[in-house]
Amino acid sequence: MKKIHLQEIDGNSTGYLGLLAFLGAFVLAALGSTYYMEHNGHWVTGMNNQIVWGMPHVFAVFLIVAASGALNVASIASVFNKKIYKPLAPLSTLLALALLLGGLMVLVLDLGRPDRLVVAMTYYNFKSIFAWNIILYNGFFLIVGIYAWTNLDRTMKKYSRYAGFVAFIWRLALTTGTGSIFGFLVARSGYDMALMAPMFIIMSFSFGLAIYLLVLMAAYNWTGRPLGDVIIMRLRKLLGVFVAAVLYFVIVYHLTNLYATEHHGYEAFILLGANGGGTYSSIFWVGQILIGSLLPLAMIYAPGVANDRKTLAAACVLIIIGGLAQMYTIIIGGQAYPMEMFPGMEVLESTFADGQVAQYSASLPEIMLGLGGMAVAMIAVAIGIKVLGFLPQSLDDAIADPHHKAE
Repeated sequence: MKKIHLQEIDGNSTGYLGLLAFLGAFVLAALGSTYYMEHNGHWVTGMNNQIVWGMPHVFAVFLIVAASGALNVASIASVFNKKIYKPLAPLSTLLALALLLGGLMVLVLDLGRPDRLVVAMTYYNFKSIFAWNIILYNGFFLIVGIYAWTNLDRTMKKYSRYAGFVAFIWRLALTTGTGSIFGFLVARSGYDMALMAPMFIIMSFSFGLAIYLLVLMAAYNWTGRPLGDVIIMRLRKLLGVFVAAVLYFVIVYHLTNLYATEHHGYEAFILLGANGGGTYSSIFWVGQILIGSLLPLAMIYAPGVANDRKTLAAACVLIIIGGLAQMYTIIIGGQAYPMEMFPGMEVLESTFADGQVAQYSASLPEIMLGLGGMAVAMIAVAIGIKVLGFLPQSLDDAIADPHHKAE
């Protein structure tokens, strides 16, 4: 492999400034939505006493999970010492930090009282998985920031592999913590499973790599820099493996639930649309399985489009849409299904929503807040590649591929 030169982009073109303005409009809309929700109270959203985690949490958890997965490319380069991935590592670290920033912005602005974040950061209840996650999020910024430094500074290159190994372990812990938020909630039939943690890890691989591929191809296409087929083909095949793995874990998750009689009601709710679960069943089968898994797999592995980058980009977009659908099914669907207060016991039900499916319809301010988080992440990436050299000058096959043979 020839020597890779990292170089920032000019960032003075009309297209670049237009991109920032376009993304900035979503950020302003998100801030306006936050003001509207905080000024009027959360009753103006679709959230209620039963659905306390709404659409902002769908976007936030998706971005946090994707942040861990976006670091996967850098981990392969450092931890597993794959030389072809080394030039891709700096962008991987930047994207991971940016996605986590966007996700946490959505969470903070949806707290109802953002100022109370200070309380959460200074008083820890170590019996709470949420307290663990605050430590994991802060640690992620610190560790990945140091890892990015070792990738950008030549004098720090010798520490890159050690920093990468620590970042690799930490990102697995972060995604485990995020998945455990749901796995530890035994009161909800849709959660309450240790499989949530590893499923979230493999979900992060898929979502993060899909976003990484889109950013990589867009950055090199818009700046006119060479991007060879070897790297794209490697990442394409890796993405296909991750998408298939997510589908496998989803199947195992539902088969495990079907084996346990106590979860049959929830499975009928999600899979068959029984007892008022038609919306969630449609989102599961159409959004998560068809759009997010089967179609991308066909587009990745179909022989006729193996080298078509537009098809790959479309597959990445579908994976992102499917990922949001999966988060919606898990987070909203899991809350909508009625809680069984005393399993195996006969109880007198009250008139306050006992045994009833919770109703939820995402409001425009919630959606705009979530899209604003995505926009913040992309603005951070755009500014990062302008200010610092996160992008190699060229990723042509002759430069990036250590086994390239000149014709």
